[in-house]
Amino acid sequence: MAVVGAGAAGALVAVQLCEAAARRRIALDLVLLDPAPEAGRGVAYATEVPEHRLNVPVGGMSCYPDDPGHFRRWLCRHGESTVTAADFASRYRYGSYLADTLGRAVIAAHGTVSVRRLRTRATGCADAAGGRLELRLADGGTVTADSVVLATGPAAGRAGWAPAELLASDRFVPSPWSPGALDAVGETDDVLLVGTGLTAVDLALVLDRPGRTVHAVSRSGLLPQPHAVAPLPAVPPPPGLAGLPFHRLRRELTRHFAATRRLHGDWRPALDGLRPEIVRLWQGLTDDERAEFLGRDATPWNVHRHRMAPSTAETVARARAARRLRIHAGRVASAAPGQEGGLVVSLADGREMRVAWVVDCTGPGLRADGGGDPLWCGLLADGFAVPGPLGIGVSTDRGRLLDSGGQPGRPLFTLGASRRGELWETTAIPEIRAQAKEVAEAVLAPLTRAPRSVRRRPTDQFGLPLSTHAAAAAAFRGGLGRVVTVRAKAAEAFARATELDPGFALGHAALALLGHECGADVDVARELADAQRSVRERGDERERSFVDVVTRRITEHEAQGGGAGKGAGDGDAALVDHLGRYPADAFALGIAVPTIAFSGVADLDGTLALGLVERTAPAYAGHWFHTSLLSFVRQEQGRIEEAGELARAALAEEPASGHAVHALAHVHYESGDHHVGRDWLDGWIGGHGRGAVHRAHFSWHVALHELALDDSAAVRRRWFAQLAPGQVNGVRALVDSGSLLWRARMSRNWTGRVPVDGVLDAVARELVERPSTAFTALHSAVALTAAGDLPALRRLSTHAAGADPVQREVIVPLCGALEAVLEEEWATAVRELRGLLPSLRRVGGSAAQREVIEETLLYALVEAGHSDTARDLLEQRLDRRASPLDRRRLAGLSA
Repeated sequence: MAVVGAGAAGALVAVQLCEAAARRRIALDLVLLDPAPEAGRGVAYATEVPEHRLNVPVGGMSCYPDDPGHFRRWLCRHGESTVTAADFASRYRYGSYLADTLGRAVIAAHGTVSVRRLRTRATGCADAAGGRLELRLADGGTVTADSVVLATGPAAGRAGWAPAELLASDRFVPSPWSPGALDAVGETDDVLLVGTGLTAVDLALVLDRPGRTVHAVSRSGLLPQPHAVAPLPAVPPPPGLAGLPFHRLRRELTRHFAATRRLHGDWRPALDGLRPEIVRLWQGLTDDERAEFLGRDATPWNVHRHRMAPSTAETVARARAARRLRIHAGRVASAAPGQEGGLVVSLADGREMRVAWVVDCTGPGLRADGGGDPLWCGLLADGFAVPGPLGIGVSTDRGRLLDSGGQPGRPLFTLGASRRGELWETTAIPEIRAQAKEVAEAVLAPLTRAPRSVRRRPTDQFGLPLSTHAAAAAAFRGGLGRVVTVRAKAAEAFARATELDPGFALGHAALALLGHECGADVDVARELADAQRSVRERGDERERSFVDVVTRRITEHEAQGGGAGKGAGDGDAALVDHLGRYPADAFALGIAVPTIAFSGVADLDGTLALGLVERTAPAYAGHWFHTSLLSFVRQEQGRIEEAGELARAALAEEPASGHAVHALAHVHYESGDHHVGRDWLDGWIGGHGRGAVHRAHFSWHVALHELALDDSAAVRRRWFAQLAPGQVNGVRALVDSGSLLWRARMSRNWTGRVPVDGVLDAVARELVERPSTAFTALHSAVALTAAGDLPALRRLSTHAAGADPVQREVIVPLCGALEAVLEEEWATAVRELRGLLPSLRRVGGSAAQREVIEETLLYALVEAGHSDTARDLLEQRLDRRASPLDRRRLAGLSA
């Protein structure tokens, strides 16, 4: 494959070709032809002037049509962590992004796709043997290819407006973006820019300085409109526009713009909403109607459609206010040398301007051969290509060039500006990236083999077939083994599987899920898009169902504000349905049952999780993984003895099973076996648990035993050794480390101020004050109370009041109760905390985790002088399980 041009369009095509070929295991030799020193930049993104901004916000500039946030995430990873989708990045930064994305695609496809860069131009194209094409190169060489993609960008303008004497002057700059084109302009030289579009704006920013006047002239004298500082949602056009005669279409759109402006105070939402319909409307016009549009409406259209970034518009406004930039409406009629050097430029209305330089900013031409490019001129002359409507660009069949017979005969493809005649809207990245994907699909379609009938595919350890080869399947099994045992480095194993087979959908889906729910260092959106793309190309029904489950789960979480945990939705229903059809899918079952690894299905009373475990039992025939999950469910039901037996049976087969360990930790705690539980779990953490993902949570369980044993010195040692910030970060620090400090303080096992400030510093403030789940919100409230941060506790309450029903109905009154604790209004605290206890189960988590609120109530009862009520509560707790701590507190009340 040969791609002529390695600017933005060529880079986007190359990215799609590399990734699609690697997914489909198509061996490809890809040649990029472009004299530029770096791929991806072209003319548009080579400028190093910081003020040169994109004229599309960051959110619209991703390389991938199915992953709109890719560019923003790239910026965040490269030092711009606060950037939003509505910001306008510098053009040079975007060129770096294109080059980096292409480089990563080339590296990822290594072994399947070989890529060569030839820094030269293609000057001609001819037929070669076997239906191939031969490209003639400017350096005298040739390249023979099975397919050629012409990504040459806009045709160069020919300055047809310029009088002969100006064209002959050495003071005329016909190509302002050529290297060194403006180097001769003196510090105080006045300059005339011909054209007032985005090119003129960019050059005005470069040339603006005290002591110089920059003039800009065009027939309309109109500058591009600015983007809105705070954009509004797009407003779709009214139905029924397609097929209307142009005069009626124009009238209806004028009414639509006026109505939008009356309703929203801005015309931009109407134009933004029209954008998806532009191609269809343009193609519905006759050539006469298109010509009418070009003659009457093209200028106002371009002024409003192709806008300036807000910061650019502010800079231009300041230059105009200072009279350093002057805009004129008119047409250049003549130019003559000035008496003191420079030029005297006369406009058609008789006005004159004395300037040192004239710069052509009229932009590219509309004809493919208008700039004199020998490649396009030859293609049109030889009948390999034909002009598009009104002679603009060329005609194609979805990107494949039509020949003089009107047929897509040769494997010649193009995209971007060369399709403007048939599409009109085709020069911005959102359109080009979609065309790049379409072209790559068309180029690779003849090479994509039909799936072969394979007798036996590799399987996972539970017998489910995998749509990949043996090596990638082995890596996937390694990752799945780590997931079901709750051990570290599962993501690394799945990443290895996708490196071995970039088209392995389950590997990508697993990575996306681990990144989203477990905090693995993964680009979640990218992996999810790869999973969706791969499973469409190569995946069985079970794999398609699993990718759909992961997609729904992630998108629902994000719609609710991100983070672990969620409310019930289509994702839960899809997961339950998936397990009904594929009960042996251990990964899906581990996602569904909320033990320790994943947040589980939204199930407040445990019956759904229990039902899933019991219904899937026949598919596992007593396998230790399934036994581990059943053990955890049984202890949640209060069937403690049975849960312990099941956990021990699972651990006898697999001592590293994190699910079974977690279940047994709860069994020991709820049974009051604190010495046994402490010693056994502490030994496991130092042995089989060394590779566990959630070691901090297991350490928290050991610390609960030490608290129950009333061993304050052991609790302190445990916290500093295994639960202090640095050992634990993020939401785990909030849930485990923060809650342990508060429990230690409430039980008077930690005197003085607890070191909770470090815990809060280890957690993103957004997560603390604007948590997406009630479970996280409960622990945020506890940590903020431990820190004595009353204003933050009130902000959390305000957030919860506008969140989901559980936060509104449980977390808001909890914040009020804890506020009373901080203000030592003990009677109020007691009343509100007692009222909350019956509803705490709604926040999720385990009874041991929610017990932190009961501990707070006990403390408040004692401080309020309600000794009898505190005594009753302690006796109830001791009836449930033995606890030296509770016996000491009860004795203290009696004394």
